[in-house]
Amino acid sequence: MHPPRANRAYRNVARVLRPVLYGITRRDWRGAEHLPSGTGFIAAGNHMTNVDPLTFAHYLYDNGVAPKILAKSSLFSVPVVGWVLRTTGQIPVYRNTAQAGDSLRAAETALAAGECVAVFPEGTLTRDPDLWPMVAKTGVARLALASRAPVVPIAQWGAQDLLGRYAKLFKPIPPKRITVVAGPPVDLDDLYDRPLDAATLREATERVMAAITALLADVRGATPPERPYDMRRDGGGPGAGSAGASGPAAGAA
Repeated sequence: MHPPRANRAYRNVARVLRPVLYGITRRDWRGAEHLPSGTGFIAAGNHMTNVDPLTFAHYLYDNGVAPKILAKSSLFSVPVVGWVLRTTGQIPVYRNTAQAGDSLRAAETALAAGECVAVFPEGTLTRDPDLWPMVAKTGVARLALASRAPVVPIAQWGAQDLLGRYAKLFKPIPPKRITVVAGPPVDLDDLYDRPLDAATLREATERVMAAITALLADVRGATPPERPYDMRRDGGGPGAGSAGASGPAAGAA
């Protein structure tokens, strides 16, 4: 079954990709009961490797949701990839340009129409040495507070075994265990009527990332760092200069 909001192109792409993903992964999917139905919502996840947008989308799609992923605009000009992104209705992110606000406006429109907008709030692959979520950009907060759409935190683990961070060698054999867990929507109600200033945006962003990190800690059975990795404080981190450092999908800046 395909999600009711998946257009023909989305369904055709899924017909090609889903059998491949079924063949190369062993899925441990939890928390689908937290995905809202009948309303637009934001799916916010951690970002470890260039392949995890596929596993993220696979989880959502097979649970009845056809996500509109915020993806960096340069990907829309890549042969085949760009066609897939355009025809399935993904949302380009124009970083550091006069069009930067267009991404949020397009995402707000999608949410108002009842769509799921998928974001990776960190905006790039995490630089944390142990792949914990790092300090995120505030785009997810801007979108959540402007739209008042529910923000569902989603943690994933295992995609890095298919393709390591910054790695070029894909390792589909043997199939890898992919765990994806959704939690209840993040409570932002008390922030809706506050001024949309830096403090409010940071508070909302930190709540979203704390929820994702808590889910990931449970999945990994490990304790995250006391302070999330911060590129401004800690530097670019391992592999920051690699070609894949910006990742295939990004949260709004």
